[in-house]
Amino acid sequence: MTERRAAIAGTGLIGASIGLGLVEAGWQVAGWDPDDRVKSDAREIGALSTTSISLADLVASEPDLLILAGPIEAVIATLGQLDTDVLTVDVAGVKQPVVAAASHLSRFVGTHPMAGREISGPRAASLGLFRGAAWVVTTDGAAIGDLVELEPILESLGARPVRMTAAEHDAAVAKISHLPQLLAGALLATVASDPHALALAAGSFRDLTRVAASDPVPWVGLLNANRTEVLSAATALRAELDRLAGRLNKGDRDLLEPVLIDAQRRRKELAPPVVAVRVAVADQPGELAKVGRSLEASAVDVRDLQLRHAPYGGGGVLTLAVRPGDAETLRAALRREGLIVAD
Repeated sequence: MTERRAAIAGTGLIGASIGLGLVEAGWQVAGWDPDDRVKSDAREIGALSTTSISLADLVASEPDLLILAGPIEAVIATLGQLDTDVLTVDVAGVKQPVVAAASHLSRFVGTHPMAGREISGPRAASLGLFRGAAWVVTTDGAAIGDLVELEPILESLGARPVRMTAAEHDAAVAKISHLPQLLAGALLATVASDPHALALAAGSFRDLTRVAASDPVPWVGLLNANRTEVLSAATALRAELDRLAGRLNKGDRDLLEPVLIDAQRRRKELAPPVVAVRVAVADQPGELAKVGRSLEASAVDVRDLQLRHAPYGGGGVLTLAVRPGDAETLRAALRREGLIVAD
């Protein structure tokens, strides 16, 4: 059987995570990035088999699959100059302008993995980043044969392919991804001048504003590229906030309670799947440092953590909530540090 070859243009968090998965699945993966340091880091962590000196060199290698994993502006610019019969995909967070830019290509599928982290770069990449995540596959202009060829590849990375049009994707992500980014910025701006509020900020506020820790530069491009849908979602949010404020203003419990009950029900339905990894920590110096080294080595995405002390001293149990695909990776890293991990 001939070894399959992939080429990745853009070897940051998403590109490197794809590379890790493809290498694990037996692909030869070549990569290029305009930042030599980023490209070198991706090679060092094992996300790339080889590197290319330029984008032109990468494309000329005639891979079986070409993946454009840079910022949306770079993807659109690259597509405008691209001339290839290789199956080409992108992973940008807005699809309509990308699909339009690729209309001249004979084999193009616009895609978007619904996974990521607040930190960027290949050092944050994870073999399990896409496991259990939806991966949008847009049907606009795509040949059925290319969709059928691509979807098993995405499944090999642990993702769940979901077909939809580019317009359907952009409307959906405006509500569940782009609007929350704006909302996090608005919440932080609202409390910025209140030192007491900032000092008291805890779990709920940190959860609501978590996405604000993301690199702002790519987000500017995404929000602008999808501004029509984002503005529509923002208008809908303002109307909903006005409705809730109106009910609160009336001081009638019976008006407000049903809304919060309904919100609670919907949020429970959205609860992301996580796996609890439990590790015993002794009451001695260096135990948490071991956990820290394990987290750094495994590069997993920690969704929550909780430390429960033993009732009579002597340490306790640290519970780390991670994506299902990251659990075994973390357990192995913890054991390498000599820690006791519950199965």
